Amino acid sequence: MTAETSQTLDRGLRVLKLLADTDHGLTVTELSHKLGVNRTVVYRLLATLEQHALVRRDLGGRARVGLGVLGLGRQVHPLVREAAMPALRALAEDIGATAHLTLVDGAEALAVAVVEPTWTDYHVAYRAGFRHPLERGAAGKAILAARRPPQPPGEDADAPGYTLTHGELEAGACGAAAPLLGVTGVEGSVGVVMLADVVPERVGERVMHAAREVAEALR
Repeated sequence: MTAETSQTLDRGLRVLKLLADTDHGLTVTELSHKLGVNRTVVYRLLATLEQHALVRRDLGGRARVGLGVLGLGRQVHPLVREAAMPALRALAEDIGATAHLTLVDGAEALAVAVVEPTWTDYHVAYRAGFRHPLERGAAGKAILAARRPPQPPGEDADAPGYTLTHGELEAGACGAAAPLLGVTGVEGSVGVVMLADVVPERVGERVMHAAREVAEALR
C-alpha cells in the first residue's frame, strides 16, 4: 500500500468483495484468515459496514452483503427489477396469480418486483416494498430453506425445491416460492401468491423454472 491509500478502507472493501464472492456468507474467523488480520479488526470492520447496511449478519453469525450496496447506485435496484420482469410477467400470466421477486433485507423479506396477471377476474394485491419476516410466507421460507446445507442423496427425498404456505401473510391466500440459486451476493426467491385453498400441483415446478430464469438474468 502507498502512503496515499487507507489501510482500513482497503480492508473494508476487501471484506465486501469476499462476501460478494460467496453464496453462504463468511464467519468472522473465516474473514480473519482470508484477510490476514485478527478477529478484533474484523469485528470492527463488520460493525462499521453494518451501520451503513453494506453488510448484515444472519442468526448464525455469518456475514453477508447487505442490501445497502444497492443504494450506492440508484440505478442498481431498477436494473434488478428490469432483469427479473420478463420471467415474472410470464409466470403471472401463465399461473394467473401475482408474481414477485423477493430479496433478503436483514431479518426480513423485501418484495422488490411485483407483476399482477392481466386476465384474471381477481387476484391478490401485492406491492413492491412489502416486507415480512423471513420465517413467515413462502418467499422468506424458500430463502431460509436454501441456506440449509445440502443433504446427502436419499436423505431429503421429500424436499421439492420450492416452498408452499397457506394463510401466513393474508387470510385465504396461498403462496409458492423457489429460491434464487447461484447468484453471487444475492439472496432471494421468486414466487406467486393467490387466493385459493391449495396451490395447484403444477405451480411449484413453474415457480422453480421462473426462479432459474431470474437467476440467469441476474448473473
